[in-house]
Amino acid sequence: MKTIYLDKEYTSTAPCVATIGFFDGVHRGHQFLIRQLVQLANERGWASRLITFDKHPRQVLKKDFQPKMLTTFEEKLQLLSETGVDECVVLPFSEQMAALSAYEFMKMILQGQLNVRLLYVGYDHRFGNSRKEGYEDYVRYGKELGIEVKQSVVYPWEDINVSSSVIRRFIQEGEMEKAVDCLGHSFTLTGCVVAGEQQGRKMGFPTANIQLDNPEKLLPAVGVYAVQVSLEDNSPMYTGMMNIGTRPTFNGDHQTIEVHLFHFSDDLYGKRLRIDVKSRVRDEQRFASPEALREQLEKDEEQIIQQFEKEQ
Repeated sequence: MKTIYLDKEYTSTAPCVATIGFFDGVHRGHQFLIRQLVQLANERGWASRLITFDKHPRQVLKKDFQPKMLTTFEEKLQLLSETGVDECVVLPFSEQMAALSAYEFMKMILQGQLNVRLLYVGYDHRFGNSRKEGYEDYVRYGKELGIEVKQSVVYPWEDINVSSSVIRRFIQEGEMEKAVDCLGHSFTLTGCVVAGEQQGRKMGFPTANIQLDNPEKLLPAVGVYAVQVSLEDNSPMYTGMMNIGTRPTFNGDHQTIEVHLFHFSDDLYGKRLRIDVKSRVRDEQRFASPEALREQLEKDEEQIIQQFEKEQ
């Protein structure tokens, strides 16, 4: 996939079939839309092109908006590159772009710069400053501009209408199996290992304290999770468990992300980890003593190991 960062000077003479979206998560619904896009492009002998944005539009429209993303920008581009689409055009979203009407956007950018001959829109997607215009309006504008407009259908997955907002809700509720099923790929957290208080080491469960690469990444609900972890040096995947929470047994006063790798003893400080979050084992709890917590951690480890053995 070729990635194009659009500026005022860029124009394309090659006709293309395009779709527009933020594509957070690049989930099964997005994948379905993109497969249809690629098929339409192949039928016409044109390029297939995704049009997305460098930042969430609400970050521009609402200055206090704090996004909680399923994928970072880099993760999104990587996932899009695996869909088989020819090109991804990244638009610099600004107040000026937000002020464009749907017609102005279609005329100036889709027709004027990108030579879109067929616009394939999601079943509920709207663009333009008013957000009141919809598919019929796009069809009407397209006839004037020489752009054919087609609409995708809703993509149900196991009786769920898959969307980024639905997946966010699953993750915020700790329903990781449902979230991963709707995504069609792993949900990952990445970050560097930083110094902690070493309470886990004292109990025989040394943990790596993670500082996320991107604070905009959505965190799962507080609790203990089964995870698989890889290091930045492309080492094998390690099985482990992760705790997200405030460590109430030790009277913690801020949220941390701690990962314990099974059968691993090397130093991890300063290393960058990629954490694939598989499932939620239990909620975070306050225990009467560190010894009681250690006993529970032993049970958690046994449960997670058995879970992964069943999946092999």
